[in-house]
Amino acid sequence: MTGYGKASAEYNGKKITAEIKSVNSKAMDLQTRIAPIYREKEMELRSLISTTLERGKVDFSLYIERDDANAATPINRMVVKSYIQQIRALAEDFELEDPEEHWIPTLLRLPDVLTRTDTVELSEEEWTVARSVAEKAIHALMEFRRQEGAALQKKFAEKIANIGTLLQQIEPFEKARVEKIRARIIEGLEAIPEVQYDKNRLEQEMIYYIEKLDINEEKQRLANHLRYFTETMENGHGQGKKLGFIAQEMGREINTTGSKSNIAEMQNIVVKMKDELEQIKEQVLNVM
Repeated sequence: MTGYGKASAEYNGKKITAEIKSVNSKAMDLQTRIAPIYREKEMELRSLISTTLERGKVDFSLYIERDDANAATPINRMVVKSYIQQIRALAEDFELEDPEEHWIPTLLRLPDVLTRTDTVELSEEEWTVARSVAEKAIHALMEFRRQEGAALQKKFAEKIANIGTLLQQIEPFEKARVEKIRARIIEGLEAIPEVQYDKNRLEQEMIYYIEKLDINEEKQRLANHLRYFTETMENGHGQGKKLGFIAQEMGREINTTGSKSNIAEMQNIVVKMKDELEQIKEQVLNVM
C-alpha cells in the first residue's frame, strides 16, 4: 500500500500541484490539505481517492503556487487614496503638520491597504484542470504501488518455494526419528536393573506414542496452504487480508510441526521455515 505520486499544471498564471502518499493501514485513513478555493470540492476529491486506493493511511495535498509577477500582495489604491484624504482633513481640522515624509510607512500599516483581491469563486474550467492534476497524482501513486506489488509477488514466490523445499527436507528425518525414539525408550528401560516389561505391551505403547508425534497431517495442510497462498496471490487485486489469513494458518501448522519435532535436525528446519514465514508476514501488510 506504500506509494507516492505528484502532478502539476499551469492555469491562469498559477501552478496547481497535487501530492499524495500512502503507507500501510488496515482501512482507508485519509488526511487532506486543500487550497481554500478548492475546499468546496473536498468531498468529491475524498470520494475519488477512497474509491481508487481502497486502503492505506493517505496524505493528500492540493495547493497553488503563483509566479513572481503575481506573488506580491497588491496595494489597494482606492483605500490608500481615501486614507490620504482623511489624514489631510484631520490635519487641517486640528491644525496639525501635514506628515508627508511619513506617508509610506504609515499608510502601509493601516488596515486593508495590503489585501488580496483574488476571486474566491471557482470556475468550472479551473476545477477541470485541478481535478485532472489530482487524478494524475493518484495514477502516479497507483503505478508506484503496481511496481512495488510486482516486487513483492516475486519475493513471496521465493519465500513460499523456500518453505516448500524445507518441508521436503523434513521427510528423511521422520523414519530415523521413529527408530531413535524406540531405541531411547528401550535403552532407558534396560538401564533400570531388575525391571521386567511386556514387549508386546511396550510395542503397543510405542505405536501410540509415535502416532501422537506423527506430522503427516500438518505437512499435508501446510502444503495445501502454500499452494493456496500462491493461487490467491496470482488471483489479482485486493487479496492482502486473505493472504494474511493464509499466512497465519501456515504459521499454525509450522508451530505444531515444531512442537512434535523432538530431534534437533527437524527443529532446525522448522526454525528456518519460521524465518521465511516471518518475512512473508512482514511484507503481506503492504498488499492491498
